[in-house]
Amino acid sequence: MPNIEQTFELIRQAQAGDEAAKTALLEQNTPLIKSIVRRYINKQIEYDDLMQLGRLGLIKAINNFDLNYGVRFSTYAVPMIAGEIKRYIRDNGAIKVSRSIKSQNMQLNAFIEQYRAENSKDPTLEQMAEHLQVDTTELVFIMDSSKYPVSLYAENDEDGLCLMDRISTKGSPDDYIEKIVLRQIIDTFDERDKKIIYLRYFRDETQSEIAKKLGVSQVQISRLESKILERIRKELV
Repeated sequence: MPNIEQTFELIRQAQAGDEAAKTALLEQNTPLIKSIVRRYINKQIEYDDLMQLGRLGLIKAINNFDLNYGVRFSTYAVPMIAGEIKRYIRDNGAIKVSRSIKSQNMQLNAFIEQYRAENSKDPTLEQMAEHLQVDTTELVFIMDSSKYPVSLYAENDEDGLCLMDRISTKGSPDDYIEKIVLRQIIDTFDERDKKIIYLRYFRDETQSEIAKKLGVSQVQISRLESKILERIRKELV
């Protein structure tokens, strides 16, 4: 993947009318578009149509991006891509989320209502994420797919902060983008590598413990982990 300077140079060229530079940016950001599009797949909108909307959003981001913003292009592009898809969904009434999202919506609504009844206040973002066993970025997408008793911008009586404020305090926009891209990268791994990443970094198991479960030596796990991490680093650069 190109570094920031190379990306900025392509943006300069694209904004000056270089179609080849624009095509290069579209190709480089296809994984990012796919990561966003997956959240909006439903039976009423074809995948190819969603991808086209995502590309249109990216082109708008290219045309409007100010190199003096002081942020990565991907940070700026994500809301532009999602916005283009959301506008189409809103204007065409094509709102139909997957069964799994619907199920999570119902679980979250029930949890919020129960928590309010027992505690006379809204649950925190972390409590909702823990209840659904998802991370906070995943929770945002779930909440954004439907209207909830708790708004992303509703202020908390205790500290005056809204949920979006809390999200932003957990990391920079770049951290958020990297999580999306990281998930897309890990999705390409085979089952063995996925299991190593899961056990090592989500279950906090040692290389020796993982080696026993997979029936290999600790040295092999060490080598495999190094290769996996190197692959991720190259993709995230």
